[in-house]
Amino acid sequence: MTHTDISFEFFPPKTALGMDNLLQTAQSLAATSPTYFSVTFGAAGSAQTHTPDTVFNIQENTSISTAPHISCVAAEKEMIKTLLEKYIHKNISRLVVLRGDVPAHTSTQQHHFQFASELVQFIREETNNHFHIAVACYPEFHPQTTDLKHSLFHFKEKVDAGANAAITQYFYNTDAYFRFRDSCEKVAIHIPIIPGIMPILNYEKLTAFSKACGAEIPRWLLYRLESYQHDHAAFSAFSEEVIYTLCETLLKGGVPGLHFYTLNKAEPSIKILDQLGLVSSIY
Repeated sequence: MTHTDISFEFFPPKTALGMDNLLQTAQSLAATSPTYFSVTFGAAGSAQTHTPDTVFNIQENTSISTAPHISCVAAEKEMIKTLLEKYIHKNISRLVVLRGDVPAHTSTQQHHFQFASELVQFIREETNNHFHIAVACYPEFHPQTTDLKHSLFHFKEKVDAGANAAITQYFYNTDAYFRFRDSCEKVAIHIPIIPGIMPILNYEKLTAFSKACGAEIPRWLLYRLESYQHDHAAFSAFSEEVIYTLCETLLKGGVPGLHFYTLNKAEPSIKILDQLGLVSSIY
């Protein structure tokens, strides 16, 4: 099997206890020798301090390269410049650059950067090639997109602006990923497109989150999860089997890596990687 980059995504905790728990999670996942960790940005730019502090804590405690997410929302150029300087000073070498969700009471016209491509370009102009930049992409559809060609055009803009790699929204239909990858090749998008993997931990949270972010849960999967939701053991066993099969199919299809949305938990991702033979069992 060729080398597969493995990465894990966290969200910034809101309490000191949450930070302690996250650092334990990160240390457990560091034992799998991931390529990097990433830390999400708060809604509407609310995590301008939470995200950097979390990134610095994780990288200092694990020695694993940790990538902060940077969003267009509520981002002023001077704020971004200051943030980039802080990251460079702290030896941060990776970024995940996103447009972010525009709050309901505002519009993109109220921000310096309307699209992630503009923010990528600005970061390149300010820092040249210091950062490895990952951007988002959507094998199914971005929730605000109705035209696939238009969506590909925006993705290509991010690539042309200087993105090094892309991380997909999570999905449970591998055909969607492979079709999307083929479409990208036809428009000369050649950067690595890394599948985002969402372990299934809770039926209600998954369905609510998927509805909010536009990720599709296939009908067969939805019905099976619903039927098992009151039987914890059966639900867990079935969910692990689904994610294992998803990852196995993707790896056989030649994906460059797997990016796990951890929800700040280590065990579900480690179990899958262990079953795939990508890490030695550390239990």
